[in-house]
Amino acid sequence: MWWVSPARATNLARVSAPVDRAQLAEEARLVAAAQAGDRRALGALLTRHGPSLYRSVLMPRLGSTAAAEEALSITYTKVVEKLDRFVWQGSGFYPWLRVVAMRVALDLLRARRRETPLDADDLAREVDRAEAALGREGLDDAAIADEDARAAKVKVERALDAINPRYAQAIRLRVLEERGRDEVAAALGVTTATFDVVLHRALAAMKKALQSAEEA
Repeated sequence: MWWVSPARATNLARVSAPVDRAQLAEEARLVAAAQAGDRRALGALLTRHGPSLYRSVLMPRLGSTAAAEEALSITYTKVVEKLDRFVWQGSGFYPWLRVVAMRVALDLLRARRRETPLDADDLAREVDRAEAALGREGLDDAAIADEDARAAKVKVERALDAINPRYAQAIRLRVLEERGRDEVAAALGVTTATFDVVLHRALAAMKKALQSAEEA
C-alpha cells in the first residue's frame, strides 16, 4: 500500500538524505515506473519524501496537526492526479513534491484565513520562489526541509513574542494546540463570544507583526 499515514510520518526521525548520483538514478527509475502505473514505485517515492513534506513543509506553514494531516492527504491525491505532468529535470522528485504540498497549504490557508496566524500572501511568494527553483541541480532535500522548518518556526515565534501576551496565548492555545473554543475561552477567563473577538484581534496583530518582520 503506497499511502504513508500522518502518524507514521511524525514518528520518523529523519528527513530525506542528501541526493547523490546513485539515488538520483534510482529515483528517476521509480518516477518513470510510477508514471507508467506502478503503484509500488509511487509508494516508495511517497514513503521516502512524505515525512519531510509533513514535518518540514506542512506543519510549519499550517501550524496544526489536523491541518497538516489534511494537507498531506490532499497532497497525495494531487500527486496521483498530476504525476503524468512531472518532467524529470535532474534535481530529484522532492522539489516538485514540495511545490505541490505548498500549493495545497496555500489553498488551506486561504480557506481558513480567519483562524491562521500565517499570511497566505507570504506563502504564495514562497511557492513562486520554489517553482522558480525547480530543475536546479544540486538541491539537497535534507537542507531544504530543515531550512523550511527552521525558518517557519523562528518567524512564528518572533511574531508571537512581538504581540500582546494575551493575544499570543490565544493563538497558541486555539491555533497551534487546537484546543476547543470553550476551553480556551475558560483559560482566558472570558465568554466564548468574547474569545472570538480576542482571537480575531490576536490574528490581526500577528499578521501585522509577521508583515513588519518581512519588511524589516
